[in-house]
This record gives sequence, C-alpha cells and structure tokens, in this order.
Amino acid sequence: MIEVTGLTKLYGSLTAVQDLSFRVGPGEILGLVGPNGAGKTTTLRSLAGIIRPTAGTLRVAGHDLQLAPIPAKRALAFIPDEPQLFDHLTVAEHLGFVARLYGLGDASARSGPLLAELELTDKRDALATELSRGMKQKLAIACGLLHEPQVLILDEPLTGLDPLGIRRMKRTIRGRAEAGAAVILSSHLLTLVEELCTHLLILQGGRRVAFGSMAEISAGRPELSGRGLEEIFLSLTGND
Repeated sequence: MIEVTGLTKLYGSLTAVQDLSFRVGPGEILGLVGPNGAGKTTTLRSLAGIIRPTAGTLRVAGHDLQLAPIPAKRALAFIPDEPQLFDHLTVAEHLGFVARLYGLGDASARSGPLLAELELTDKRDALATELSRGMKQKLAIACGLLHEPQVLILDEPLTGLDPLGIRRMKRTIRGRAEAGAAVILSSHLLTLVEELCTHLLILQGGRRVAFGSMAEISAGRPELSGRGLEEIFLSLTGND
C-alpha cells in the first residue's frame, strides 16, 4: 500500500509539488499523468526515497519512508524511464547482484521464470552494452521484480519495446497487481493508462487536479461524462 499525505517539495523558490495526498491500495494500478513539469517525476522520486520531501508523510507498505527508510525501500521497486545498468555485468550477473543486495537465498529459482517472462533467457550471458534499448528496459524491470516488491513504481515502462514486448509487459504489470502489489504507472501514453489503470491521479503545476477512478472523476462533471481519458485529461488541464 502507498499512502501520501501533504507531500510538498521545494527547489529554492520553485514549488515542484504542493500539498499532494493520495492512496494506492493492494491490487490497484494508479495512472499518474500530467503535462511536462507537473511534478510527476518529483513525486515518483520522493516515493522511491531518492529525494527528501520538504514536507509531508509518505508510507510504503506500512512503513514511514523518513522514519523507517530501509524496510520501506525493501518493499518497493522503482523502475525509472532510463535503465540504470552496469556496462560490464551480464544479464544473469545483474540479477545475482540484486539478489545479494536483498539477501535472497533462492536467486536462481526466482531469476529463471523471470527471465522467461521478460524474454531474456537467451540473453542471460549478454553484457548490458550488448542489449538493445528495449532489452535494457526489460532487464531493469527484471531487477526490480526479483525481490517480489509489494509496491511497484514505473516511469514510462514501455520505452523501447516492440509491439509484442508491449503486450507482454502489460501482462506483467497486470499480473503483479493481481498478485496484490500496489502499482503506480506514470506515462504520457494515455491509451496505456486508460487500459491498465484502476485509478488516475492528474497533476498540473505540482497540484492535484483530479484523483479517483474515471467514473469518480467524471461524476459531478456532466461535460466529462462518457469521454475518454485523453479528452478528460485535456479538459482538466485547460488544453481542451
């Protein structure tokens, strides 16, 4: 579970995120969307423990990220939009390294099915530098999923994937949510968000514009009734 209360982040005189609150329960997939500069990346990096918020409380799997950062981070996986890999490690060595970091004693048993799921089995001995952009993305996701996180944070996870890879990655994301993970998916691909996500969080200028299911967001707004996510997004962000 993810619980964010009053998240605020200042960079000098710039307010990147202001008084943001939301919740993602087990099995839910939250679509985080907004124009460029809306505060999405700051929100994700705050939740991942990469940057310290100016104010607010962030709880990951029941752990306060500021008071108990280690158990909170052990419960999550953050997959950034640009894979962060080691050039001189193979695919299998990446997974072995991650397994040691998390103290996993059954790394081989976990990595085999994960490599198969993400179509990396025949690349297990390839160096990161030998992988295509899409394969690097798959490896980054495999590293994030190895410890079976309760919270999964994905920033543009389909970058570089071919159509078949996209279909299979969507299956992977759904599968983790169905297994009980709380998932945040940030993407400019609104069709993907509409297809996968159970809830939406729309940001603009660092503030929450809307939060809830599409039906909840449309409720009380007759002009949005029956409209797709793209139209709802453009209407609520003043770009309609």
